Formats: sequence, structure tokens, C-alpha cells
Amino acid sequence: MHGKTIFTILYLILSVFAVSCKKNPENSAPKNQTPVIAVIPKGTVHEFWKTVHAGAAKAGQELGVEIIWKGPLREDDRESQISMVETMVARNVSGIVLAPLDDAALREPVLNAQRQGIPVVIFDSGLKGKDYVSYVATNNFNGGQLAGEYMSKLLGGKGKVVVLRYSEGSESTTKREDGFISAISKSPDIEIVSSNQYAGVTTETAMKAAENLFERFRNPDGSLSIDGIFCAAESPTLGTLRSIENTGIAGKIKMVGFDTSEKMVAALRKGHLSGFVVQNPFKIGYLGVKTLVTHLNGQQVEPLIDTGSVLITPENVDNLELKDLVNPKDLLIANE
Repeated sequence: MHGKTIFTILYLILSVFAVSCKKNPENSAPKNQTPVIAVIPKGTVHEFWKTVHAGAAKAGQELGVEIIWKGPLREDDRESQISMVETMVARNVSGIVLAPLDDAALREPVLNAQRQGIPVVIFDSGLKGKDYVSYVATNNFNGGQLAGEYMSKLLGGKGKVVVLRYSEGSESTTKREDGFISAISKSPDIEIVSSNQYAGVTTETAMKAAENLFERFRNPDGSLSIDGIFCAAESPTLGTLRSIENTGIAGKIKMVGFDTSEKMVAALRKGHLSGFVVQNPFKIGYLGVKTLVTHLNGQQVEPLIDTGSVLITPENVDNLELKDLVNPKDLLIANE
């Protein structure tokens, strides 16, 4: 046999051996090893995220997977969240369930995870592109429409309304704000007099933004020349509530918020808050993990999973069927 032929055969044998020994990121862990799922929320402080955590933990217990819960303290700390995704990729976790703080900034980290064979499920807030397994969330546009339709009803189809936005790059809240504006636009006698101001991600920044906004519409007698205001998340709702209570106009302006907390429920009962749209954060966390595990098990999953939303008003706040949505703390206690 010629030397060249022998060299070719040896080269082919070595190539096959190298391919067979190459690490496959998706199947690198031993089959009997517990899958590790990293759940990375937008934040960890608000009641909403604590309830999401409870849902994710519940799914982890039921499905026999380990949950790593890690998220930034502030819901505008994009760099911190990017670093967390990169850290979980470096740890070669089995999969990631992510609520992106920014629908563009988190795209490359998610792409990199997918390249490394780590599947990603997006939850709560969307991501540009389709480089993920599934999107588990409220239909935020529909939720915003619920709020807009209710505001129109409260105002009798006429008046002036302000939309105090949440944060640039937050896909979920942008959808809610757009849904609200879409619904209001169906009432030709309601004018949206401001929709380009941002509250920021904390109660404190929202209170300041609301105070600055109100000054623009203050009449000489101290009243406001606006009739309604919409906030698309928990922190801007609470900050704006504090502002209207501090300035003595609580109950004199219609206000619709989004998400829930004990303070928001109390404000609703006092008439300071007209209503709010609630999501199902426990279900979001639970289905986020369950969807990823289903994918890891080689089964098909839906590309979009809507977890629903409900409008809470003084008329239905005490409805027992809505108890876990209005007071998610009860779920936290039940699943401790």
C-alpha cells in the first residue's frame, strides 16, 4: 500500500475519532444529572417578580429540575442582566428562561446561548428576532386595550388623558401603552395630551416624573386640566399614586394602572385608583420553566403562550375567583 494511501486512511480515522469525541453542548451532561434551569427576570424587588419566582420554583419541584433564580435589582440595569446571561452560558446550564430588560440589547446574548446549544425561553417581555424556543407572557397589547376601554368608559367618552410611559426598550410595557392608545383612539372626544414622558423603573423616579408632568397641566386654582392617567407597570402606578395623594388630587382624576400590590388594592378601595389590569405572574413563571423542560425532553412547544390578563375594578376586587391574581402574596405563602 502506498504511503499516501496509508496517510489518507489514518487521516480519515483520526477525523472520525475527533468528531465522535467533540463535546455536544446540548447533550454534554450525563443523562442521570439533574437539569439546571437559569431563570433570569427583569428584577427581583417587586411583588410581581416574587410571584414569578414562586411559579418557577413550583415547576422546578414538580418536574425535577434545579432552578437558579438570578436577576438585577433595578429594572434598567441592562449590563447586569447581560452579564448574568453570559455567566449562565459559561456554566453550561441546561437552559435559560429570560425576561429581557431590553428587546434589542439582550438579543446577542440569547443568540450566543443558542450557538452554545443552550435553549432559551423568553418570558414576560419580548425580544427582537425569533432566536428562542418560545415566548410565554401576557398578551400585553390586549391588556393595554382593556385599560383603555375602561378609561373611556370612566370618562364617558370625552376628556383629556395622559400616558406616563415606563422605560424605553421594555417591550412588554410598550405594548401595553400602545394597546391603551389604540383603545382610546376609538373615542374621538378623548384627547391624549401627553404620551412621550417616561416614569423610570422605580417608585421614586415615577413620582418625580408625575409631579413634573402635572405641573404642565395645572390650572391657576390648583386643579389639573387632565381627566385621566394610565401607567403600564407597578412602579409607575405606585409613584404616580403617591404624587396625586401628596398634591391633594387623589380621587379627582381617573387613574388606571397595571399589575398589583397591597398598596394598589388599598388605593382602589379608597377611590384613589380607578382600576388596574393584572397578569398571572405565578403562571408566567410556572409555564416558562415547564415549556423549557418540555423542549429539553424533545417535545414540541408552542412558539407563543398567552397567560392572560384581567381588569380589576371596585366591582370585582373582592371576587374570590380572582383572589390569587389580586393578592399574589397568598400564593407565595402557599408555595413556601
